[in-house]
Amino acid sequence: MPSLDLSVAATLPKDASAAVLAGRVWRPDLGGPAVVTVRDGAVVDVTASFPTSRDLCENSDPAAALRAAKGEALGSLADILANTPVDGRDPNKPWLLSPLDLQAVKAAGVTFAISMLERVIEEKARGNPAAAAEIRTEIGKLIGDDLSKLKPGSAEAMHLKEVLIKQGAWSQYLEVGIGPDAEIFTKAPPMSTVGTGFDAGLHPASSWNNPEPEVVLVVASDGRIVGVTLGNDVNLRDVEGRSALLLGKAKDNNAAAAVGPFIRFFDAAFTLDHVRRTTVTLTVAGEDGFTLEGSSSIAKISRDPADLAAQMIGPHHQYPDGAALYLGTMFAPIKDRDSDGGGFTHKYGDIVTIAAPELGSLVNRMKRTDACEPWTYGTSHLMRHLAKRGLL
Repeated sequence: MPSLDLSVAATLPKDASAAVLAGRVWRPDLGGPAVVTVRDGAVVDVTASFPTSRDLCENSDPAAALRAAKGEALGSLADILANTPVDGRDPNKPWLLSPLDLQAVKAAGVTFAISMLERVIEEKARGNPAAAAEIRTEIGKLIGDDLSKLKPGSAEAMHLKEVLIKQGAWSQYLEVGIGPDAEIFTKAPPMSTVGTGFDAGLHPASSWNNPEPEVVLVVASDGRIVGVTLGNDVNLRDVEGRSALLLGKAKDNNAAAAVGPFIRFFDAAFTLDHVRRTTVTLTVAGEDGFTLEGSSSIAKISRDPADLAAQMIGPHHQYPDGAALYLGTMFAPIKDRDSDGGGFTHKYGDIVTIAAPELGSLVNRMKRTDACEPWTYGTSHLMRHLAKRGLL
């Protein structure tokens, strides 16, 4: 049986001693969440300085502010990680949460060439995974599989668009993949994301679905990109493939937005340029013995992260509590699981690990959306909790 690797070594960045990390922990003794940082293997509550993750991210220099903040030690990271999975959790001891709270949770779609082709295949297969392999071959012959050097909105991209239209192969996914406008959509409501060690949700109506390993930008309300974390933009391929108008049902489900383990803030040692060179790995381990591994580099992205953030937030789109932006699917798993040509789909119990050397690992077990912990703690509860602590 596969298990969650929530060891400190796997969870933290390789250069953890140099990283400025922020997260959130549930404190049973106070009946609510706390904003925390990690110092020398200990988890430190800094909520007195930053009542919410949002407040920390709005600081003019979050990394420096977090370094300087005094706090209350809650215990070792190892113990808190071990107590995070719901199975066997001691409700009287703290556990780790998603590092996000009040931020809008947004996502960019079709930002990598390989995922763009998979979206075209989904659309043309109409939710039928059996047809995907044949369509994948046909589409590849027509437009190839390496469009990473094609700049969206460029003259070359517009020429390709004309050619594809004449061939009858144009798609709404190609429009946002190589056209001037990025696809930016709402992935989940604020306060709804789940962190590492949690179960992630698959709607039982879906029979063709997959993890989407992504880097997630953390953006302040004034548009500054202040940090980054990892995300799993769980997707129901058959639902979205039937119609793009079902995107909400394919994307926004209970526990279907996983983020973590921590926000790593930018400082002199870690910048957006490091993110641009980041390689993200994906591992899926099933109870049936199935394993899948893959990796990809952000360097292959078709749209620069800064451009995506600028398209998300600005004069025409404001988020006073800031936003987290999934940068798009780096690769879509297509390895056959149950039969030749059948492609990949999840099974309940799959352990999904998304990792990057600079960001650590995000680990989740896949379960039915109605079997995951229900989302019951919202913004109103957080405000009442902070007021009770005298922090509002």
